[in-house]
Amino acid sequence: MNEDALLEGRLSELCRKSFERDIFTFSDFLGLAEQTVLKKAVKGYSQSHVTLFGGAEGCERVMARFGDPEAIGWEEPFPIVCLRIAPKSQRFADKLTHRDFLGALMNLGFKREMIGDIPIFENEGYLFCEEKMAEHILTSLTAVKRTAVTVSRVDEIPEGQLFQTETVTVQVQSERLDAIVAKVFSLSREEAQGYFDKGLVYADGVLIGSTSYAPKVGERISVRTKGRFIYGGPASLSKKGKLNLKIEKYV
Repeated sequence: MNEDALLEGRLSELCRKSFERDIFTFSDFLGLAEQTVLKKAVKGYSQSHVTLFGGAEGCERVMARFGDPEAIGWEEPFPIVCLRIAPKSQRFADKLTHRDFLGALMNLGFKREMIGDIPIFENEGYLFCEEKMAEHILTSLTAVKRTAVTVSRVDEIPEGQLFQTETVTVQVQSERLDAIVAKVFSLSREEAQGYFDKGLVYADGVLIGSTSYAPKVGERISVRTKGRFIYGGPASLSKKGKLNLKIEKYV
């Protein structure tokens, strides 16, 4: 069995267990490729039976909660904790990147599936992680790169600051996704098509293989190694008949 088949089996079992026992079950954090596997694993179950959440609006890595609150009669929160990782002294701190924060955690033995998004704001990392790992991280993470850090729980998440977007307009002939990706990331049409060929383009966590795919308004498009954006749809028509599309690009 390959890794995708094993993951599909685990997710399917969590969904089945929840459905049959009327209880909530939770997956680990799922990346984009794993979210595509999730779609296969829950095929045949009601859409209301699966909820995705990563700790805050805008998270790319998410946890799946299996269980319909209406059928069960109550709602169980996601076992996700947000930890603030901050340099002890910003004056003497390195410029810290997502790779630096993730590398420090992986070096301590934490598995990737236990770790969600790590948005960075003002050289501080906001780590979304599984609740059961929080205490270990609080006590064991003392440095990121060569910078001494402190770790603390965050009760109120500055959501609007963690995942910032800027509104841009791109002009295309049609709503083909390869054309949109090319314009948003300043690529040639051939370069954009290469990302599809390599399986690097996702819409709301689902792998998109067709370059002619027409995104729906509100869909979050992710292009691995390039970035992501929310598709806003046509805003107007140019004098030459081209579409002016509204895009909310993550910065």
